[in-house]
Amino acid sequence: MPVTIQTGLPAEETLQQENIFYMKKDRASAQDIRPLQVVILNLMPQKSVTETQLIRLLGNTPLQVEVTFLSTASYQPKNTTVSYLKSFYQHFEDIREQKFDALIVTGSPVEKLRFEEVQYWPELTTILDWAEENVFSSLFICWGAQAALYHYYKVEKRPLEKKLSGIYTHTVLTPTETLVRGFDDTFLAPHSRHTTVYGQDVQHVGALKILSSSEEAGIYLIASKDERQVFITGHAEYDALTLDAEYKRDQKAGLRPDKPVNYYPKDNEGRIPLVSWRSHANLLFSNWLNYFVYQRTPYALEDLSLQVRQRPPLEY
Repeated sequence: MPVTIQTGLPAEETLQQENIFYMKKDRASAQDIRPLQVVILNLMPQKSVTETQLIRLLGNTPLQVEVTFLSTASYQPKNTTVSYLKSFYQHFEDIREQKFDALIVTGSPVEKLRFEEVQYWPELTTILDWAEENVFSSLFICWGAQAALYHYYKVEKRPLEKKLSGIYTHTVLTPTETLVRGFDDTFLAPHSRHTTVYGQDVQHVGALKILSSSEEAGIYLIASKDERQVFITGHAEYDALTLDAEYKRDQKAGLRPDKPVNYYPKDNEGRIPLVSWRSHANLLFSNWLNYFVYQRTPYALEDLSLQVRQRPPLEY
């Protein structure tokens, strides 16, 4: 089933070229199906790139999904025009009275700052608090995962000696968990970050469980025991050239970055990288939407607050 998108969204052209199943709102409204309502807080600088990456994954499931994009009101992105945001994005105040089946919070290039130093931190924490009552399941990516772990559970992010960038091998630690159902015992996934979260810090939180990790990249996939929150420390959504673009951006800025690990064929940055993580990314998002959202969220979203309150309280 398709993702429902707003008419004119720039991602539409790429989705057409890649034969990704999507639907415009006017067509979707004529169908007698209640699509999953997914709100995406897009904190990445290249908004249209991240939109396309996430819609690819949300669209590759049997479920119909309607996407609402959010941007911050307290911070104006430097790489996106005001007209673009007005056309395709809303602010939190526009949707705070609504309820959603799912929330996605992306990464953001602010990880070297303390959380409280981020200009939109108060707005983000308001959204995270709102989500506990008004969203059935939330998925947090990279810095978004670190921010949510810190806000909900006081898990600190730790600086790395140098940027972690590349494609890393991960191991499934709990193969019976529904979120990793169908995963191979080991799988590949991209990382791109300057900070990390220590496994022992997460293990001290009784409400959380670690589902997969990497010897090189650390813990990768975490879920709350009530399965309403999923934390991904990497970037499963990245496409073939995202790490390449980041590497060349950092080179141009004079940062002298290391080449992304296990990324360029024969470590030759002149060769086009091969995608080795796409099947994992699609299965991860499919499992999340099916088992953590669709199978559990109420059909009538106005009943969501009652259903959330009836779930067992989190353990600390």
